[in-house]
Amino acid sequence: MPGAGPDALGLVDQLVLLVASLAANFLSALSGGGAGLIQFPILIFLGLPFGVALATHKIASVALGLGATIRHLKTSHLERRFSLVILGAGLPGVVLGAFTILQIPERAATLALGALTLGLGVYSVFKPRLGMDHAPRHQSGAGLWLGMAGLFGVGFLNGSITSGTGLFLTLWLIRWFGLDYTRAVAYTLILCGLVWNGTGALVLGTIGTVAWGWMPALLLGSVVGGYLGSHFAIMKGNLWIKRAFETVTILIGLKLILG
Repeated sequence: MPGAGPDALGLVDQLVLLVASLAANFLSALSGGGAGLIQFPILIFLGLPFGVALATHKIASVALGLGATIRHLKTSHLERRFSLVILGAGLPGVVLGAFTILQIPERAATLALGALTLGLGVYSVFKPRLGMDHAPRHQSGAGLWLGMAGLFGVGFLNGSITSGTGLFLTLWLIRWFGLDYTRAVAYTLILCGLVWNGTGALVLGTIGTVAWGWMPALLLGSVVGGYLGSHFAIMKGNLWIKRAFETVTILIGLKLILG
């Protein structure tokens, strides 16, 4: 059963957490993932045990999806059928990942995730046209089923690992389904940020301990950062999002590998 969590932070630490959360979620909303690069390590640095930090970060990340959704719903063109495909294929993976995270050796999982994340950024750098054009494909038949298998795998990562897994969904939507960066990031922030993360947060909040006293700064930074990052991404377009995606993935990958 979840406990009450560690005591609330003092004012100075709340301000540090607010600034870190705001910066992390701004970058995440701009690039399509990666809030854990800053937010999750800060929680550990300020004194939370790994498991408590994991549950706390996952719950706070739902607010990123909320802030991004408020902005994206004004201009995005999410298709209902494709949204249901992402949710239906990914949510079972999220639940399975959340239940199995404590069984995975932390360092091994971190190194593997770091290598994969770094690879995403390098791959995008060497594919100049990747995500620049919207050319949907694999929307039916065997291609759709393979795409759904990939969504299940990304969902599992989202449920089990904290840093940067939204970036995997963004690139999968671009590489396999043919979306451009602007649309892929919208799907990621709304469906992964709000629904996938909400499901993972529910599971982890039920089986783990959450530092509820840390939530005010985290939630405020997540909502505001998510909204501002989404606004900037929509205004600047695909090329800016692509460059932000590459920068964030490479930084996250290096950080996870080097520790």
